[in-house]
Amino acid sequence: MIREWFDKAQRHAEQDLHAEREDAKALEARVIEALKGVYDPEIPVNIYDLGLIYNLWIDGENNVHVKMTLTTPGCPVAQTFPGTVECAVKEVEGVNDAFVELVWDPPWSKERMSDAAKLQLNML
Repeated sequence: MIREWFDKAQRHAEQDLHAEREDAKALEARVIEALKGVYDPEIPVNIYDLGLIYNLWIDGENNVHVKMTLTTPGCPVAQTFPGTVECAVKEVEGVNDAFVELVWDPPWSKERMSDAAKLQLNML
């Protein structure tokens, strides 16, 4: 009887974990869509396809952490653009909070761009 209870509890835990993973994947997809709605002010391509997003992770409390860069350290929006990105992520349904870290290493290069971005800029 104890074994049956344990097996049942384990199955429920596995189902809950699977549901949490699916929820996390869905939330990540919504965050990526929000990032694709933010455009570099100097280049008519969204920041996700431009390759400015280096890392994106969501913790267990649905706080979204974004590590990003800009095309150049001298970018005129370097002081304000991370806040713009943070606001866009916070607007996503299911996001508790958002934190954006601006990094310069490794430096951004055109190789980070998606094929869609390269096509949009006539680079393919």
